[in-house]
Amino acid sequence: MITNDKKIHNLLLYWLTCSLMLVFIIIIVGGLTRLTNSGLSITEWELFKGILPPVSQSSWEFYFNEYKLIPQYKLINQNMSLAEFKIIFYWEYIHRNLARLIGLFFLIPLIFFYFSKKIDKYYIKNCGIIFFLIVLQGIIGWYMVQSGLVNDVTVSHFRLSIHLTFAFIIISALFWLIINIRNKQNKKFFNITKQNLPFAVLIIIIFFQIILGAFVSGLDAGRIYQTWPLMGSTYFPNDILLKNFNNLMNFNNHSLVQFYHRNLAYLMTFYILILGLYIFLKNLKNLFYPFKLLLSLLLIQIFLGIFTLISDLNIYLASAHQINSVILVFSAINLYYFRTK
Repeated sequence: MITNDKKIHNLLLYWLTCSLMLVFIIIIVGGLTRLTNSGLSITEWELFKGILPPVSQSSWEFYFNEYKLIPQYKLINQNMSLAEFKIIFYWEYIHRNLARLIGLFFLIPLIFFYFSKKIDKYYIKNCGIIFFLIVLQGIIGWYMVQSGLVNDVTVSHFRLSIHLTFAFIIISALFWLIINIRNKQNKKFFNITKQNLPFAVLIIIIFFQIILGAFVSGLDAGRIYQTWPLMGSTYFPNDILLKNFNNLMNFNNHSLVQFYHRNLAYLMTFYILILGLYIFLKNLKNLFYPFKLLLSLLLIQIFLGIFTLISDLNIYLASAHQINSVILVFSAINLYYFRTK
């Protein structure tokens, strides 16, 4: 017969797993919201008011008229009909309500587990940190949306990258905690040692690539050069004038951002191959399968990235590229976990 303690422990694991799945879904929906240029369709935060969608013609006209006041409508979507507006509205509406659901789904059980006093304090503490990040993520989301309501036709790619990075931090923290609970361990993520440092560096590289990917998405930089392996007819884009070092730090330059995103992918591939060589030369058998999984997902990610580019940014391929990036992060964390003591 299962004891109450074991039941609560299992409930904790199921709750965290469901939370991870919800965050995974909202990352997918968030990506599609960006790809369909729907993120500015709701121009107010509406923390509570916007839970229910518009049901009357007057409500729809109110939201549409509010949208008509921002630059995106005035400069790009002047010919948009109400029916077309409803499509982009629902993408953002679903995204926001998923965020609300995640917040409540995480908070209510967290209170229960905290007062039950039957869960390891290390786990509860980490859950508290994750909830704080979820709340902060909601604030960052609105901070991002505000950047596209006054002077620009889209949100700031810098703010978009912060929003996406925090989503990856949240889902990574959930994944790490779930692995710990399943293995009945209390491994600390930031317990960096000489032994696991190369594996931690890999995660850092992947996160930098995620940031650059957000820059590419936010700037629509993938539309500048849609050829591979060259950018047009050259390796380095020939539309960039390098007068000084500051030009290399211009992350508003569409061509340069795409160039960095491509080349960090090459660097990451090379680094992973070197890491694999190290694993096999050292005969680290417990890392053989995690590394093979990582390498397989990396190859999939590379192919998805290339075909997304040359397909004129096909929305399904672009979404699959983002989805696989989450799974790639999981595989890198999994490899790091089994190298950490």
